[in-house]
Amino acid sequence: MNAERFYGSDPRIQQALAELKGLISERYPAARFWVTAGDDPEGAYLKTMVDVEDTEEIVDVFIERMLTLQIEEGLPVYVVPIRPSERVAQLLHDQAISCMRFKGGAAFAP
Repeated sequence: MNAERFYGSDPRIQQALAELKGLISERYPAARFWVTAGDDPEGAYLKTMVDVEDTEEIVDVFIERMLTLQIEEGLPVYVVPIRPSERVAQLLHDQAISCMRFKGGAAFAP
């Protein structure tokens, strides 16, 4: 699917993506962004990588505005917060350590 179809040719979508990016950047200046086209649902997806423990913190920054853009303005724009792979690896490592400490408990039940 051609991402240009969604965000390159429609100035309203370009503006919406820029606004959402601005909201996130204001709170998380180190955030990285890229835009892709998606098909489930069809639209422009602003993906943002932010090093936070819980991505809900990021969602809280943009969710109200994104829903307004989608519902009231009919714009197919979506934001997908992503943690860096290093953060995910650390979380998985921490979970594995917790499971090993719990040995023999319900965590290992079939």
